[in-house]
Amino acid sequence: MIDWDRMVNGPVQAQFGEPAQFLPVAGAAFGINGTFHEAYKAVDLVGGTGLTTEMPALGVQLIEFEVPPRQKDRVVITPTKLHGGGTYVVKEVQPNGVGLAVLLLNYVGA
Repeated sequence: MIDWDRMVNGPVQAQFGEPAQFLPVAGAAFGINGTFHEAYKAVDLVGGTGLTTEMPALGVQLIEFEVPPRQKDRVVITPTKLHGGGTYVVKEVQPNGVGLAVLLLNYVGA
């Protein structure tokens, strides 16, 4: 069996992850690494029409969390040369089944 966290997820986060501060609804804040990007999200409109939009997202390694991330938790993304960072609230958690999850985010402020 593949140890995804040791062989894949950990090295990817070490190479491409950016520091962030995770603020769970319950419990103390702690530091994590994540890959911050714009994720595509399908939206169904009334009448069956659909469209795709982008929203901020953070790819995270679930082993970094004592309790899995959930809606209404917050993340403070450190600014970089590529983006301005900011504070975000978790809108949706999308685990991938091999130890990673994409946190779909809503911008709260700087």
